[in-house]
Amino acid sequence: MTTATPVGPVEARIRAANAERAGAFVGYLPVGFPDLATSIDAAIALAEAGADVLELGLPYSDPVMDGPVIQRATQTALAGGFRLRHAFEALQRITAAVDTPVLLMTYWNPVLAYGVERFADDLVAAGGAGLITPDLIPDEAGEWLAASDARGLDRVFLAAPTSSDARLDAAVAASRGFVYTVSTMGITGARMDVDAAARTLVARLREHGAASACVGLGVSSPEQVAEILAYADGAIVGSALVSALAEGGIGRLRETASGLAAGTAPASGETVSR
Repeated sequence: MTTATPVGPVEARIRAANAERAGAFVGYLPVGFPDLATSIDAAIALAEAGADVLELGLPYSDPVMDGPVIQRATQTALAGGFRLRHAFEALQRITAAVDTPVLLMTYWNPVLAYGVERFADDLVAAGGAGLITPDLIPDEAGEWLAASDARGLDRVFLAAPTSSDARLDAAVAASRGFVYTVSTMGITGARMDVDAAARTLVARLREHGAASACVGLGVSSPEQVAEILAYADGAIVGSALVSALAEGGIGRLRETASGLAAGTAPASGETVSR
């Protein structure tokens, strides 16, 4: 007899958002931008403004997947003295202030350098829900799969429009929380149109058994959030939030986040069941 995998806080929050509204709003901010204290306050404000799940990015010296807005922010954080221990400090303070589940988003090298077991232990101790690992594929993630299984941590892997059926099978099987659905090929950054390939990719992920699929890369408006939630479980917003924080501080961030959260409301006359 097999035992069902327990539903973690991220998937539980996404399910609740889909039951109560059109779907979930996942908000990204980098830790340490424009400084550590402000980044903590910003993440709390983002949760209070309606984000269902927080995604905190760890600044990295070679952010190959990040667009110019996020690159500038992470370079500012690094120049300001960001160290990996600051991520756990920020996480602990954020999770003490809000009950929104928080995922760290990180390239894999910093985790390896820190030590996978040690990283997982510190993540749990700080109240984190798990990791998004954009450059780690399930085939090479054995150490992380074992560490996260032992501690009940979520792990979010990416699926792209070019992913083969075998790769989608692997991403769905290994992911816990949701599958990060890349809306378009390339780097992050707000775009006027979210690539139509995302709709096809989500449909493919459903066929491969994905319980939750959230679409990111290029989402920047309430209208895009609503468009995505017509077929996906969540919309992930990053660059638009980072730009708001950079240009207008926490006040502008809160205003932008509230507007994006409004995109999760069901359309008039629409039922929220899928």
